[in-house]
Amino acid sequence: MASYMSMGEAHRRITEYLNRFADVVAYQDGTSLKHLLSLSSESSSFLALADALNLFQDANRLIRQADKYSQYAEIVAPLFRAMQSYRVGRLAESYQAFEKSANAFIQEFRNWESAWALEALYVVVYEIRVLAERADRELASNGKTPEKLKAAGSFLMKVFGVLAGKGPKRVGALYVTCQLFKVYFKLGTVHLCRSVIRSIETARIFDFEEFPVRDKVTYMYYTGRLEVLNENFSAADHKLSYALTHCDPQSEANIRMILKYLVPVKLSIGILPKRSLLEKYNLIEYNDIVLAMKRGDLRLLRHALEEHEDRFLRSGVYLVLEKLELQVYQRLVKKIYIIQKQKDPSKAHQIKLEVIVKALKWLEMEMDLDEVECIMSILIYKNLVKGYFAHKSKVAVLSKQDPFPKLNGKPINS
Repeated sequence: MASYMSMGEAHRRITEYLNRFADVVAYQDGTSLKHLLSLSSESSSFLALADALNLFQDANRLIRQADKYSQYAEIVAPLFRAMQSYRVGRLAESYQAFEKSANAFIQEFRNWESAWALEALYVVVYEIRVLAERADRELASNGKTPEKLKAAGSFLMKVFGVLAGKGPKRVGALYVTCQLFKVYFKLGTVHLCRSVIRSIETARIFDFEEFPVRDKVTYMYYTGRLEVLNENFSAADHKLSYALTHCDPQSEANIRMILKYLVPVKLSIGILPKRSLLEKYNLIEYNDIVLAMKRGDLRLLRHALEEHEDRFLRSGVYLVLEKLELQVYQRLVKKIYIIQKQKDPSKAHQIKLEVIVKALKWLEMEMDLDEVECIMSILIYKNLVKGYFAHKSKVAVLSKQDPFPKLNGKPINS
């Protein structure tokens, strides 16, 4: 802590930082620069520097005393204030100062011709989002309006504008986009993602394949989640599958995050995951849902949805899973068909509605003939069952050829 540091030691640490900062910029050492800009790392050198700044209290004088330092005063002076506030837990103040430093850094970055400082920019972009989230929690706990994350989003859009041009810097645009997605999802303003997506996917200056794999995986993960929200399951399957295929196989936490959305998407197009996969990635909340789909057990499906309702709602997949009822009904009718075929093959394709009512009653699901007739009509309309309905005799007459079409990885007809 600062109480154990002499004034001379504090002066030495601050001067040493200023020398390093000037040198790494002069030598265009992006890797070293990124470490000088990180607050959240809370490394021992950062903590010692923050303590030195809080003890010395006049770092601005040191910055102004030499041209070597003063040319970067607009970056370093507010960065020092951010460090001081961060060290003593005043996160909203720290964010305010860091944003000022970050704006000055962006101005310098814009003037640098090459992309040598891209790694440092990534750190600035990451730090401003994380610091904004923590600052907002502090503001909310003090009864104030959390506003820093929204401000961070505006800053990130400015950074995106700097990168969205020709030249080597443009490969950083996707990383910034992914940080923007995280901000918008956190704020619940996912509609704002559209304009950035349009820029990435339609602008001729970007070639998606030239972006780093890490950023492409994150991008596909978030755009896949957006497709889930829009119930565009074919596109969601493509994007989330891309993210899964290209994700680092050692990153089990990231694989789990992708599967949390890919599993319900696969279920919606009739593809059931293996139990071993669900258990490996701790997604056991889907076990009973998969079992219900295999058995045609509507009671089990509804019980699983009720048991894990909060989790599914938070993930935004509850409505996707709720719509699996149609596939469960299809499976139930198919099981009745198979049993009838074993007893009397000539009449297997004629299923009386009262038989379905009895099957549902056995599952403790009370439905009358009219409700079952409505469900059968929907199954036929959605092409989950091939056949027609004899209203007068209350019988579903199934096609003798392929009465239960498979989805084969395609969404149910809307």
